[in-house]
Amino acid sequence: MEWSWTDVLCHPVWVVTSVLLYLVVRKQRRGYWDPRVCPVRLTGKTAIVTGANTGIGKYIALDLARRGARVILACRSKERGQAALEEIKKKSQNNNIHLRIVDTSLMASVREFAQKINEEEKRLDILINNAGASGLPKRITSEGLEVSFATNHVGAYLLTNLLLDLIKRSAPARIVNVSSVNHKQGVVDFSHYRGENLSYSMDTVYNHTKLHNILFTNELARRIQGTGVTANSVHPGFVKTEVMRYYNLLTRMAVSIVAFFFFKSSEEGAVSTIYCAVSEEVDGITGKYFDSDCSLTLASATARDAALAKKDWEFCEKLTGLLETKDK
Repeated sequence: MEWSWTDVLCHPVWVVTSVLLYLVVRKQRRGYWDPRVCPVRLTGKTAIVTGANTGIGKYIALDLARRGARVILACRSKERGQAALEEIKKKSQNNNIHLRIVDTSLMASVREFAQKINEEEKRLDILINNAGASGLPKRITSEGLEVSFATNHVGAYLLTNLLLDLIKRSAPARIVNVSSVNHKQGVVDFSHYRGENLSYSMDTVYNHTKLHNILFTNELARRIQGTGVTANSVHPGFVKTEVMRYYNLLTRMAVSIVAFFFFKSSEEGAVSTIYCAVSEEVDGITGKYFDSDCSLTLASATARDAALAKKDWEFCEKLTGLLETKDK
């Protein structure tokens, strides 16, 4: 008797087993902290979420909007950002949602965005640096930076520093940088910022940028100690988002199969970042790394290297021109 793989895949036992596996894994994906039962309100407070038009960024912005915050969606695409804005307004019943355009891969765009925020906003209580991408093709931006480093790290570093005075005036305030457990596979090589000595296999470059995110967060926390502003980094988990949209079709298909069972949804992936941004449990905690279950955990030894974090900060300070601005 002949049989084929379709016979196996369509067999009731296979179907039932798959459904049970999905339900069990889905239950285990949920952490102990549930934003839906967190009573914290943000009325009168202002928050900025970068990359808020899709994925976990949109759900982070939606949660903050439901808590009554004035939420600024910092997006690269005006069309997609506007669609997210309308959706968030409708679901949250909060009309105090605003779209501002910024491309975190370009320092000029970040500077323009920050200038408008500083001119227009009276306060900034929460800054969430969420924008990022994996698998970007090799490219050097018009400003001479490797595009993944510019998008995932340099943009966040510059934006945070340009808004820091406003954030300090709004204290107590929080800065949350979305990193990844993938930082453990990253290395620090300052030539990477210019696109040198890089391997573009899978998410190698992404891993490097996520390591820099944590180094930046730790040094930032040290520098703003005593100001009433906290800075923490977080791993959102393995999430089904558009972060891998730049990979080839075969890779995306393979990941999608695994993601169906084991990856979090965008809404679930937003939880750990929301926890760091609003929960009372995180009050006063700074310079730490949280995992996808909202638990304090140790980042890699490299990520916890204070001397390296200081060196990385100073390198970015020169790279972005902040050092020259400070000296004036």
